[in-house]
Amino acid sequence: MKMFRSVCFLLVFSLAIFVSQARSIIPRPQPLNSLKINTTQNQRSCSFTVSIRTSCYSTRYTRDQISLAFGDAYGNQVYAPRLDDPRSRTFERCSTDTFQVYGPCTYQICYLYLYRSGYDGWIPYDVTVYGYNVSPATFYYNVMIPSDIWYGFNYCYGTTASSLLVKDT
Repeated sequence: MKMFRSVCFLLVFSLAIFVSQARSIIPRPQPLNSLKINTTQNQRSCSFTVSIRTSCYSTRYTRDQISLAFGDAYGNQVYAPRLDDPRSRTFERCSTDTFQVYGPCTYQICYLYLYRSGYDGWIPYDVTVYGYNVSPATFYYNVMIPSDIWYGFNYCYGTTASSLLVKDT
C-alpha cells in the first residue's frame, strides 16, 4: 500500500510539472512589417462576406481606421481599405459587423491581416471570411491591434510571411 501511494504521488507530481510547462496551442496574431498591397489585382471578379466581431474588452466605439487584407497560398489577394465608419457605429464593443468585399477569386483563404491606424485601441475578437466555393475561414484575435502595422495570421502551408509580399505593378 505504501508503494502504491508513492507511485500515485510521483504520477500526480509529474503531471503537475508537465501541465505547468505546457504552452498554449492557440496561435496568436503576428506583425507583418512588409505586406505590400497589390492594388492592380483587386479586380471585382468574386464577392466575399467578411464578418468582424469586436471584443467586449474593446473601447465602446472606435475612430480608428481599419483595413483588411486576406488571400490564399497562390498569391490571390483581396484588399479592403477603410472598413471603419464612426457615423454608422461600426466596430462598437461586443458587436458584429458584416461587409461585402470584392476582389479576385481565391482558393482556400489561409492568411488574414488587419491594419489599424489611430489612438482608440480597437480590439477585434475574430474575423470570418466567407467566399464562393471555399470553406469559411475564421481568425481569432482578442488582442489589441498595434497601430500602423499589418497584424494577423498566415496559415498558408509552406508559405512564409515574406512570400506574401506582392509588388505593386
